[in-house]
Amino acid sequence: MDLKNLSQKLYNVGLNYKKADILTRGRFSITKENQLLLLEEAKNSGIEGLFVLSTCNRTEITGFAEHPFQLIKLLCKYSNGSVDEFIKVSSVYKRQETILHLFRLATGLESQILGDYEIVGQFKQALKEAKNLNATNPYLERLTNLVLQASKKVKNQTKLSSGTTSVSYAAVQYIIKNLPDYNSKNILVFGLGKMGKHTCKNLAEYTKNKSVCLVNRTVSKAEEFARENSGIRIADFSDLSEEIEKTDILIVSTGAPEPTITKSMISESKEMLILDLSMPKNVAEGINDYKNISLVNVDELSAITDETLAMREREIPKADLIINKYIGEFEDWLEHRRYTPAITALKKSLEEIQKNEINFHRKKVTGFDVDQAEMITSRFIQKITTQFVKHLKDENTSPSQSIAVMRKVFNNIEVENEN
Repeated sequence: MDLKNLSQKLYNVGLNYKKADILTRGRFSITKENQLLLLEEAKNSGIEGLFVLSTCNRTEITGFAEHPFQLIKLLCKYSNGSVDEFIKVSSVYKRQETILHLFRLATGLESQILGDYEIVGQFKQALKEAKNLNATNPYLERLTNLVLQASKKVKNQTKLSSGTTSVSYAAVQYIIKNLPDYNSKNILVFGLGKMGKHTCKNLAEYTKNKSVCLVNRTVSKAEEFARENSGIRIADFSDLSEEIEKTDILIVSTGAPEPTITKSMISESKEMLILDLSMPKNVAEGINDYKNISLVNVDELSAITDETLAMREREIPKADLIINKYIGEFEDWLEHRRYTPAITALKKSLEEIQKNEINFHRKKVTGFDVDQAEMITSRFIQKITTQFVKHLKDENTSPSQSIAVMRKVFNNIEVENEN
């Protein structure tokens, strides 16, 4: 693999909350099924490494291509967005920009809520799916491994994610801030994906409400979750409308491609707070027209307190130092890989000379100590190759030119080898 040429083809294309509103992000969201189809098509079309990340705040592809438009076409093909619309709201990163973007992404610096650490789980899952389909390559695997190492160190050694303020956390804080009697309200959580689970856990941690009901299409999953998290009542999916009628606060975290809460399911006279944590939106637009309904979506929930944000912003320089260290480590790895063919060629030539010379002296010298000779000559080989590496780096010598010179030199050396 020619890493130097491959590096120049590394791109990240996508869109996120910075330029695209929630409706636009919804159109460009890629389902799990389509992510797998996209990876398969990319792999079969000769793209050497790629993974797809699609969350409520972003959809992006990181991979290698002759031109970023190859990746843009794939993204648009497997979502409901168009190329023309994508160009208006997108970001395209190349080579070093892509590397920095991935580090910032996985450490929470690019999250809508600064320091949101939930992105790391999504990042890992995206990589796992790509690896399972053999859609990655050594370059991408080494890079993302270092990205995750940096993410862990930022999490453990800074306060960038202190207090873990995520959308699910923000939802519970919104309830606490806006409903003084929230502990006496009936709360219904609809959907038990990652967001739903975190919401239930945050309700248990930050409130004393004992009237939390959970509805999920798969009842067994809800029951299993309730066994591990006491204080939650489980209702059957067939009773959803009845449960909605009884609740004061509806938290929707279903993550479906179409609305799961429609106007027909809500009484116009019903007074209720609805928090839609889904992406794309899972609460039908018209429900917001009901005068007694307060509907809050992901974008509105993403605002956090100035105090928390200020504390996290003060941690950014510490995170940047950690990121720079790991980027340097990745560049060192690339440099080493760049010179590996030349070093290997030199070492192979020297070892061939070593082998022939030892064989020659073993036949000619009585009591010749082969082990000692191998030990001494191996040390010579190690010292020569070390100096050669230093030369390559100091002189910025082309590895291909070095290999050509060595081949010419060593092919013209007559190694004495008598039978």
